Amino acid sequence: MAENKRDYYEVLGLSKDASAEDIKKAYRKSAMKYHPDRNPGDKNAEEKFKEVGEAYEVLSDPDKKARYDQYGFAGVDPNFGGGGGYGGGGFSGFGDFGDLGDIFGEFFGGGAARSRGSGQNAPRRGENVMARLDLTFEEAAFGCEKEVAAQRIENCASCSGSGSADGVIETCQQCRGTGQVRSVQSFMGMQMQSTTTCPTCGGKGKVIKTPCTVCRGKGKVRRTNRVKVKIPAGVDAGQSVRVRGEGCVGSNGGPNGDLLVEIGIKRHPIFTRENYDVLCEVPITFTQAALGAEIEVPTLDGKVKFEIPEGTQTGKEFVLRDKGIPEVGNSRRRGNHRFTVVVETPTRLTREQKELLRQLEGGAEETPKRKRFGDMLKDLFD
Repeated sequence: MAENKRDYYEVLGLSKDASAEDIKKAYRKSAMKYHPDRNPGDKNAEEKFKEVGEAYEVLSDPDKKARYDQYGFAGVDPNFGGGGGYGGGGFSGFGDFGDLGDIFGEFFGGGAARSRGSGQNAPRRGENVMARLDLTFEEAAFGCEKEVAAQRIENCASCSGSGSADGVIETCQQCRGTGQVRSVQSFMGMQMQSTTTCPTCGGKGKVIKTPCTVCRGKGKVRRTNRVKVKIPAGVDAGQSVRVRGEGCVGSNGGPNGDLLVEIGIKRHPIFTRENYDVLCEVPITFTQAALGAEIEVPTLDGKVKFEIPEGTQTGKEFVLRDKGIPEVGNSRRRGNHRFTVVVETPTRLTREQKELLRQLEGGAEETPKRKRFGDMLKDLFD
């Protein structure tokens, strides 16, 4: 029931003047907080996650948001509201004038009323739905197939979407199936003919005598739909994968909406990402840096042997070509693997090792950086 649902702005902790960016940030923060992977077995968190997703689905869509702001839940969910739909009774061109627009529509048979009545039975595409999917670094890099659960509006299985418990749907006798009724009224001494939505059938042109108890005559219900989604190689965090036809069911033979799966990527213990390049740090010893050595570098394809030159300084970056992340839509092209070496200073040395280092320090020539630093000190203090 609508009265049991929380206001969508309240769900996301926002005011009604929140910007699109504010809505997106609030959704991401709440979705991360209540995500089932972070709250295993917590039914309350699972319900909160669904509630947050439902609120974002509406408030992130400008058209839905506008309908929700004006009509509440009745404007965005076919399970709520009267049979006349969410449209207001304004005269075409005067819809923003509130009661004045309603008056013009009532006396002059406004275009809004006519379009509602005549469009009730026109095919309409179903709404899109959204879901979030968190992937490992490797799954996002190479692609995978995952099952995603998302709530959507479906045809009621009990009545096959008809809304009738016994399958009997009659033509409305008041409007004779047109969805509109005409009347003649006196206005300032003139006879005015007006066309309004039929109050008996709500503009549908049909009447259900025995409504389905499951969907309450709506013909549609909200259900959780599970879909297998193919994630393309190279997808990045914040991007969305579209699954055609897995959104809300269309009306009057209209096509279904789509499922939009927003991608998140879990933190990797070694790798980070920059576009299609993979980045990581590789620690090496003081001896390896000074004398050069063959080291093993971790990559997405496994360990790779790499020869670092002698005299390598900490922070030096090396590049392994075509060892990065495949490009979306072209798995044969890949980014690079860039790794930075970090020279670790030894901390636990024996007496003999310390003595050897002192001898090395005494016999080593002055390095360019030390020489420049010494010259700057002389200029500064002498």
